[in-house]
Amino acid sequence: MDPYMIHLHDHGNLPSVLDVHVNIPGRSSVPGKMKGRKARWSVKPSDMSNKTFNPIRAIVDSMKVKPNPNKTMIALSIGDPTVFGNLPTDPEVTQAIKDALDSGKYNGYAPSTGYLSSREEVASYYHCPEAPLEAKDVILTSGCSQAIELCLAVLANPGQNILVPRPGFSLYRTLAESMGIEVKPYNLLPEKFWEIDLKQLESLIDEKTACLIVNNPSNPCGSVFSRSHLQKILAVAARQCVPILADEIYGDMVFSDSKFEPLATLSSNVPILSCGGLAKRWLVPGWRMGWILIHDRRDIFGNEIRDGLVKLSQRILGPCTLVQGALKSILHRTPQEFYHNTLSFLKSNADLCYGALAAIPGLRPIRPSGAMYLMVGIEMEHFPEFENDVEFTEQLVAEQSVHCLPATCFEYPNFFRVVITIPEVMMLEACSRIQEFCDQHYHCAEGSPEECDK
Repeated sequence: MDPYMIHLHDHGNLPSVLDVHVNIPGRSSVPGKMKGRKARWSVKPSDMSNKTFNPIRAIVDSMKVKPNPNKTMIALSIGDPTVFGNLPTDPEVTQAIKDALDSGKYNGYAPSTGYLSSREEVASYYHCPEAPLEAKDVILTSGCSQAIELCLAVLANPGQNILVPRPGFSLYRTLAESMGIEVKPYNLLPEKFWEIDLKQLESLIDEKTACLIVNNPSNPCGSVFSRSHLQKILAVAARQCVPILADEIYGDMVFSDSKFEPLATLSSNVPILSCGGLAKRWLVPGWRMGWILIHDRRDIFGNEIRDGLVKLSQRILGPCTLVQGALKSILHRTPQEFYHNTLSFLKSNADLCYGALAAIPGLRPIRPSGAMYLMVGIEMEHFPEFENDVEFTEQLVAEQSVHCLPATCFEYPNFFRVVITIPEVMMLEACSRIQEFCDQHYHCAEGSPEECDK
């Protein structure tokens, strides 16, 4: 008998049924028997899940300390501008999402890279003569985090390495190491307002380097690179033939004394994947709308990288269609006054926080120029009872109910990060409590009695 023959059985007066029997040579026809396998339960987590590690969660979750019950908790640790309700998005933004919902047009699947019309709107919004964009250069993603993940996945293989800023956003390491990609941190220099140590950066590049991540404006530093510094970064990338992943989620969120320069506008030689989204500038991080802008005027990425991004986007079939449907109105109808008011508030809070903390002996805040953060150095020699920034911030919670992220979370010990999106009255109270805490724990360094005269 032919082992692949399909037999039709006549069952008399019963309706005709297709009864299929497939006999494969060498295979047992007895159910439940598999050659060489002893049936037993053995369900274990994958290597990818075991290699996925978020340092912020690991450090914060390990803090067992409880806040002072006599003081209301003030969280300066959460990079979500919506937490306190003082920074709502603009009414035009919420109306856009309502209109998209009411239209009934956006309830189905979109193409995995996003609706063509939505990608055209993003391309039009960011297009400029120095860095032209078309819809084919845009991939919509589920937040900027997924944009970064897709870029890493398309550019790097397991065993290769990427260059990331230190201090820097911890998700870069979390994503890369889960994919088996090595992370090499390059240093940012606090004494130069967090510019990159370019010599040290270039020394890290080898034949396995897949890409360089440049985060500007910076989380956690709140720094904004000048045009000349960005050109020097691009010169390193061009000289070493290393593509750039530009994390520009805080693009245009810069204070009045600074200017944001999109990296792709400064070079036609270096291929750049620029990641952005609605989360921060439009104050809707929960809407999960991000994008990748492909800048490749020398055709170095070619079709392979573009096709790779399309394939990777098919893993989750694109971001929320309702937000895609609202993009045109969000991008073109949000008034300039909204952006101006947001930045004015952030700059005012940044100046207030910087001024207050700079006056506290033992602390060295670095003045920010944008984004939503500033970094504060701790002169640990003046706080000898604490081993490091983690212990310092733990005790700050215990005594003053003020929670700042220790910069160990960003691979930069003996600093802490402050989020500047909280209401002004809370910022004033937090700074007052930090001063009280430092006053209680500050010790003069040996041989420096002048420090006690501050």
